Amino acid sequence: MATKKKAARRKTAAKRSSARKRITPRKEQRGLEADEVALDLDDAALRPLVEQVREAGGAPIGAYREPLSGKPLLLASLPRTAVEPTPFQRDLSPTHTKRLAQKIEESGSFLDPLIVVRGEGGGFWTPNGRHRLAAAKILGLKQITALISPDEELSFKILALNTEKAHNLRDRSREVIRMARELAVRRKRAKESDFADEFEEAALLTLGILYEENGRFAGSAYHAFLKKVDRFSSRTLAASLRDREGFAARLQSIDDRVVDIVARLRERGFRSPYLRTYVVARINPVRWHRAKKGETEPAMALGPALTRMAAAARKFDVDSVNSSDLALVAAVAGGSD
Repeated sequence: MATKKKAARRKTAAKRSSARKRITPRKEQRGLEADEVALDLDDAALRPLVEQVREAGGAPIGAYREPLSGKPLLLASLPRTAVEPTPFQRDLSPTHTKRLAQKIEESGSFLDPLIVVRGEGGGFWTPNGRHRLAAAKILGLKQITALISPDEELSFKILALNTEKAHNLRDRSREVIRMARELAVRRKRAKESDFADEFEEAALLTLGILYEENGRFAGSAYHAFLKKVDRFSSRTLAASLRDREGFAARLQSIDDRVVDIVARLRERGFRSPYLRTYVVARINPVRWHRAKKGETEPAMALGPALTRMAAAARKFDVDSVNSSDLALVAAVAGGSD
């Protein structure tokens, strides 16, 4: 009994400690005033760093005090070859690096400065810009812009600041459809296909409309299907969005029927988490289509594909489903994760 009481007290103390660490919005204002942020390049705290930048072949651009703590920061241009990633951060992803380089090339701008600290041997380390640095190498950049801190300990704290939530399919789709609606107002004569680089893929526009109406829509179950049949339109963006609203409504109607099929399968005793994935795969009219390398044409136009998918959903025979079919779907889905 005594042991149990001690354990309970430890749990209570841990909860209290956790509660004390929670950050709550402050009523009072903090940090520096506007006239306190500006900093001269000849400030004593930055003088050694300025000299180091120049010795490396870079150029100081400006300086300021970080607005929360007041610590000095130097904005500078540095030779790309003078900066290295910290040796203890995550491994480089070649796929992400190539995609990032492509997007930077398409936008024509390398906007985000790298966070940089002084590393061992008098060099420069970036604790959170490894992929941007690698992308700069692919692009052949001579110089990169860096925000340099004299605080070398920052390289060990930066991971805690990388808390931004990664974009999932719903986030990306919502962002794309909001962008499209804004562009439809600003660029009334522009075609949807004019924004292919900005939107990334046509399927995100259709899914974005569905997520607007239903934030819990199972977009991932239909994403593979849409990627094979959904393409950017040559109509104006406003006109294309009206078309997509019709397509989205049809897909929602199909999903309503899929939900009903899943419910009937559960009544038969099936409890697999992949029931919806299985049903959507069964009614997908292009599931066996394999695009050839370099092929850009859709496997089927979106309208006819939705018509065939809806017909397959209406004809779906729940009695034809067996456990081995579901086991195969689960294995494929698990491997793709």
